[in-house]
Amino acid sequence: MLQAADLTIRLNGADDVVIARAELPAGTEIIKEKIRAAVTIPAGHKIATRSLKPGDPVRRYNQIIGFATQPISPGDHVHVHNLAMGDFERDYAFGEDYVPTEFVAEPATFMGIKRDDGRVATRNYLGVISSVNCSAHVCRLIAKHFDDDFMAQYPNVDGVVPIHHRTGCGMGADGEPIEVLRRTLGGYAVHPNFYSSLLIGLGCEANQINNLLAAQGLKRSDRLKAFTIQDTGGTRKTVDQGIAMIKEMLPDANRVKRETVPASHLMLGLECGGSDGYSGISANPALGAAADLLVMHGGTAMLSETPEVYGAEHLLTRRAVSREVGEKLVKRIKWWEDYTTRLGGEMNNNPSPGNKAGGLTTILEKSLGAVAKGGTQGMMDVYEYAERVTAKGFVFMDTPGYDPVSVTGHVAGGANIVCFTTGRGSAYGCKPSPSIKLATNSALFQRQEEDMDVNCGAIVDGKATIEEVGQQIFELILKVASGEKSKSEQWGYGEDEFAPWVLGPTM
Repeated sequence: MLQAADLTIRLNGADDVVIARAELPAGTEIIKEKIRAAVTIPAGHKIATRSLKPGDPVRRYNQIIGFATQPISPGDHVHVHNLAMGDFERDYAFGEDYVPTEFVAEPATFMGIKRDDGRVATRNYLGVISSVNCSAHVCRLIAKHFDDDFMAQYPNVDGVVPIHHRTGCGMGADGEPIEVLRRTLGGYAVHPNFYSSLLIGLGCEANQINNLLAAQGLKRSDRLKAFTIQDTGGTRKTVDQGIAMIKEMLPDANRVKRETVPASHLMLGLECGGSDGYSGISANPALGAAADLLVMHGGTAMLSETPEVYGAEHLLTRRAVSREVGEKLVKRIKWWEDYTTRLGGEMNNNPSPGNKAGGLTTILEKSLGAVAKGGTQGMMDVYEYAERVTAKGFVFMDTPGYDPVSVTGHVAGGANIVCFTTGRGSAYGCKPSPSIKLATNSALFQRQEEDMDVNCGAIVDGKATIEEVGQQIFELILKVASGEKSKSEQWGYGEDEFAPWVLGPTM
């Protein structure tokens, strides 16, 4: 049972609010803050510690998360009824806080799979990829043939994965929308976690396979086959041809062996979804600590979800290795402001209803917690959606905040493992890269233990530090990269979660 002194969490001495560790009934005395709850405060929500008048900025993490819309007294519940967005200046201070990474003397290792191009895989799948929705069913039929019983004769192959989607036509044959789709499909087609891939189209779609291959600098080979239903002669012939090609590839794919490789070959996608008021206190900073460790061991950690760093981007530009890199992030922020304005939306369309129920009020508050996933290391580069990541260290990729779309961009960019924090209970996987799920609170972990890999709620409970849980996450990353199955893999998640970012109208 919580002691009176442990009822709330203060993140910074300058904050105007503290966070309820558990539900606080009206009248509950918060001794260390010298206040009483004016109303019932839900777990993970904010309670005011000082008087605020309308228009006053409200701080959490010693950063502005919004502005009071009505008088707020000590002990009041601070949420959507009395806190809202507002304009304020952010000092980008490009590179001001950049510090070169101090690498460890003896880098960690894992059991990986070396590919011919020097990249290292954490899984050994074969992919069947549709260029357009019209070939999605054929891709599923081909992959379905290779069930568990069939694959038992190939113990070193993790499976045959259908990668299908709902676009690829009804769009222009050139321009930004199709460029994004082609980058995404091209990144998957040659992902290190795919030993080989089939790329299958219908034949008359806007996203012509030959144009896709040319745009991505790819060529047909023994490891990348590409053909269409129309040229092959219909569904049955295409399925038969695809099955025959996979059967031909499987013996070579099964010959791969895992071997000891340095952790520098890991590219980690950092994701959060179904966030709550604890996300920025427990799982996100713990994942940030793990990301720092990976970077110090020579690896790459990739933050993303541009709409969910909005309002906190100045914390990243300050860590940029150069002004040029920092300005690349600001350019993407400006793109999003223009994009949402053109579509009649706003950047504060997030947090989602579930996020708000968990205690997050504005996108500024969510962003400050989301940025914590990125740790503290210098930001070495900024990439557009699904662009192949080549830099080592901490990087940023421009993606939407919607989890499947964001992680699809990570994997297309080369991420061979993903960590996903959640406070509401998001269930997710992303073949061909394994996904590790991190629960922000103990109640969620206990309720949904079959989906969650790590309980970061130990931090909120006062039973572990951020650094201790970060080390636990880092060690689990190495184990999963070496072949240990994550919870989402045990459930078979990942075949239906491929979700390319769709830009522009469908015609």
